[in-house]
Amino acid sequence: MKFNLKAPMRITRIVVFLVVYITGLGFYSLYRNLTSELEDQTFQATEESLVDTAHIFAAQLESQLSETDKIPYQSIHQALTKAKEHQFKANIFGMEKTQIGCNFYITGADGIIIHDSSHPERIGKNFSLYNDVLLALKDEYAVRSSRDDEDNSKSSVLYVAAPIKNAEEDIVGVISVYKAQNDLRPFIDKRHRSILISLALIGTGIAAFTIAVFIWLFRPLGRLTNYARAITRGERPQYPKLGKGREANTLGKALRDMRASLDGRRYMEQYTQMLTHELKSPLAAIQGASELLEEDMPDHQRDKFLRNIRQETQRSTDIIDGLLKLSHLEAKDSLLQRQPIVVSSLFSEVNEFVKTRLTTKQLTLEICCPETLKTHGDAMMLETALVNLLENAIEFSPEKSVIHLSASESDGKIVLSVMDHGPGLAPFVKERAFEHFFSMRENSKGSGLGLVFVKEVAKLHAGSVSLENHHSGGAVASITLPR
Repeated sequence: MKFNLKAPMRITRIVVFLVVYITGLGFYSLYRNLTSELEDQTFQATEESLVDTAHIFAAQLESQLSETDKIPYQSIHQALTKAKEHQFKANIFGMEKTQIGCNFYITGADGIIIHDSSHPERIGKNFSLYNDVLLALKDEYAVRSSRDDEDNSKSSVLYVAAPIKNAEEDIVGVISVYKAQNDLRPFIDKRHRSILISLALIGTGIAAFTIAVFIWLFRPLGRLTNYARAITRGERPQYPKLGKGREANTLGKALRDMRASLDGRRYMEQYTQMLTHELKSPLAAIQGASELLEEDMPDHQRDKFLRNIRQETQRSTDIIDGLLKLSHLEAKDSLLQRQPIVVSSLFSEVNEFVKTRLTTKQLTLEICCPETLKTHGDAMMLETALVNLLENAIEFSPEKSVIHLSASESDGKIVLSVMDHGPGLAPFVKERAFEHFFSMRENSKGSGLGLVFVKEVAKLHAGSVSLENHHSGGAVASITLPR
């Protein structure tokens, strides 16, 4: 069975690209729309206030007209000059204004400037063709925007004019109030920055939310992908934590159930074949011995055949018991509970268990273990695994020799080792040592499941097992566990 494990990553990249592209395009369009209207709205508000100012000034001048219709601009000029001398600080939407930015010029009925509050060099010039003066002289709404420097788009000045009328409602002049649009630039720039900051904050919030959603959805998928890859490699990984997302947990449960179903079928088929194969030999020996016992024979031969029957019966029992223990281990995905284990205490238990067999062969067990060394896991499983390693060492050790049981810590890992002074391992033995029913013992009297059991225990503890020849002779079996 094959899993398309790269598909989730491709889908993730495509979805991320689409989300980023669509969100970025939306924010860009929103920014363009907001900023394109910003300048127009600002200038419209300024124009509205200049209209009021122009008509107020015109009304004041009209109230002071002489019988000769001479325009008395001195009072307005003095008022504006005095206003420009005022010291003030006006906080307008976060921007500080400290001086008057408004000016005016006055023309006669012929459009010739008779006074300009900011540009005295204009006095005497004919402005009758400029829209503000031209339209005001026609008593129409008069406004224009012109650049002081044609090459500089930021040098525009907004002019709003109002006609000056005498008592007979005849137009005798024009007053045009003007303001440099560049004075408004700080307000516009500040609004630009405010819009950018607001959009950035909104974008950050959306990005954070999107990242959270992707983590919530795709991190569990990544863990499930790694879980599936480990299964494909023949490992027995621990079921990953998927959080509380319903979709990921539903998919994970389906994957786990599928794995359990497939493993169960393969497991039954594999173990039925192995059990049938391994029981053939002892059953054939029992059958042959029992048939011979039906014949007349001396007592010592009868005793020999009876011993054979008992040995083969015990071997069959060992095989079945070993398979039951091993199947119990192989059915586990992980340890349900991990408890702290003092390694020196574990070694003491193991020593008590094998003491009789050690005495039978006059062997000495040397234990080397720091008193404070600890690991975590299932103490009963580890004890059984070490007993299996020690029984192999006892089997292959010459009488009156020493077996070493040691523990050490390195790079955050704990290594439990059993070393004997036996003949060591042949190359083909090292290759097949962890196969089911492969026995290293003479005449294949063992079940061939001891080292397989040790390997499964190590895997359940997220560790590993190794079997090597020692440079000074003998073999070393080691279980490596996380700290």
